[in-house]
Amino acid sequence: MEKKGTLEINSISLEALERDFVEMEIPKYRAAQVFRWIHKYAAASFSDLKNIPGTLQTAPAAHFYISELTPMAERTSADGTVKYLFGLFDGQTVETVLIPEEDRVTVCVSTQVGCAMGCSFCATGHAGFVRNLSSGEIAKQVEYINKSSQVTNIVFMGMGEPLLNYGAVIGAIRLLNCEAGIGLGLRRFTISTCGIVPRIYQLADEQGQVGLAVSLHAADDQKRRQIMPIAEKYPLEELMAACRYHVRKTRRRITFEYVLIADFNDGLDDAAVLARLLAGLNCHVNLIPVNPVGGTCQRPDSKVVQCFARYLSQHSIPTTIRRERGLDIEAACGQLKQAAREVAHENTRSD
Repeated sequence: MEKKGTLEINSISLEALERDFVEMEIPKYRAAQVFRWIHKYAAASFSDLKNIPGTLQTAPAAHFYISELTPMAERTSADGTVKYLFGLFDGQTVETVLIPEEDRVTVCVSTQVGCAMGCSFCATGHAGFVRNLSSGEIAKQVEYINKSSQVTNIVFMGMGEPLLNYGAVIGAIRLLNCEAGIGLGLRRFTISTCGIVPRIYQLADEQGQVGLAVSLHAADDQKRRQIMPIAEKYPLEELMAACRYHVRKTRRRITFEYVLIADFNDGLDDAAVLARLLAGLNCHVNLIPVNPVGGTCQRPDSKVVQCFARYLSQHSIPTTIRRERGLDIEAACGQLKQAAREVAHENTRSD
């Protein structure tokens, strides 16, 4: 992505930056210093690069720019979850969620402005798709939060469909994995997809250490098409074949996310179909009682959720019910969206 005739340095790998610096007759080791300031210390401008001589700050600035990610609002849930609203260079916004726990600090990252998938239970898709984020814009969400909270895990479960922005997502993982930056291990990343079949195969072949979560939400094509338009393009037979390939290729367990919607996909007959679909597959089911999104879907009673989970467990399908986080600040699953402009500059706290 270009801006003002220069290149976004945030999206450039350390190896590529070293090559660029050599071509610019800047000592190669300076590339690692610049990379560290940008990705570990989240420098916002070249003047922030304190261990780089002034003359060497000028040269990179003539070729590159540091992408903008402006914190515009921050809301804190009663459970400690924090939702950030970030402004981008073109006036667009994305939301990012920090989920602190006793043994880990997880960041839920956005990969697109909006989403083209149009899932009925997801607020992001209701607004439509605007554009992909660059690798630098994706990584910078984590890097900003990492300044104050040491991030241990990253899930690509925010705004957008990550596998429709595959190159930038993998680029962001490489940036965040680099030892000169934050240096997170590849197994600390999980990509969630609604089921982009060709990219699931590609991910298995190219990024075997990165975790995969698949948004299933129904175990038969008829129901799945009612709530997930992508099911028209990739029916369950194709999706499950890709998932089985991923498990065989990577030898890693796959997670299936299943949003429970009252009187739609929450019955024991639905659980039976799901159990048959997943039988023999190294997987884990994450049950998610649907979160409020404009009143379009209703959440099942807790007893219904427990019965559904119990049925799967009794049929040898490892299952958990997702612990609800950030519901009071609209930071839970399916609730992220572009905030209205009139509240974009507010800093709010929910107690």
